[in-house]
Amino acid sequence: MASGAAEKGKALADRSESVAESAARRAREWSTWAMKKAKVVAHYGFIPLVILVGMNSEPKPSLAQLLSPI
Repeated sequence: MASGAAEKGKALADRSESVAESAARRAREWSTWAMKKAKVVAHYGFIPLVILVGMNSEPKPSLAQLLSPI
């Protein structure tokens, strides 16, 4: 009987490890997905952000002045 209880305890311990591993894997997958989306947003949103901030400043520059490198 004691061995049966030990087997049950071992099975529960194995399952709790797999649940923890599953949670860690899901957290890694979610963070990777979020970082990929953040990279795309930053890539395509940077120039519109610069234009928006520039157009709301004083004195108001023209669009050509905002886009020219000099």
